[in-house]
Amino acid sequence: MRTDRRILLGRVAGDFGVRGELKLLSWTDPRDAIFKYQPWILRAGDAEREVSGVRGRDTGKLVIASFPGVENREQAEALKGAEIWVLRSQLPAPKPGEYYWVDLEGLAVRNLEGVDFGRVSHLFDTGANPVLVAVGERERLVPFVMDQYVKSVDFDAGLVVVDWDPDF
Repeated sequence: MRTDRRILLGRVAGDFGVRGELKLLSWTDPRDAIFKYQPWILRAGDAEREVSGVRGRDTGKLVIASFPGVENREQAEALKGAEIWVLRSQLPAPKPGEYYWVDLEGLAVRNLEGVDFGRVSHLFDTGANPVLVAVGERERLVPFVMDQYVKSVDFDAGLVVVDWDPDF
């Protein structure tokens, strides 16, 4: 597991008001937890910069942020679309039986019969449950439901074992 890997936690959605505040899209849970994981690496196109000291609040509808040095609407508008990244090492360790999806990427995937499904490309959420995408000789989508379809995750062995029909 690489702790120097970058994790995308959110994006600047636009300006909010005239005092330089910004609307954020946050993918943390709860949404305002994004403020705990500073410094941030702001990426806009090919440009990157590190920022610390961002303060904010969740209003129920929006996450609003105040960035150091951003004091008016024009400065805020310049940050629209910037991605908010952090190093994986800044995130807390997951609880037993829980995983950061990014930590699963690259692990080998095999079913109970030993059929090689390739490697974890990524995961996505369907609303009902997350789905693991294994890419080998073809792409397979496996519901990431522990015990039912995902039997084990072994980081030391670099392996995810699934109960899934290789023809499905």
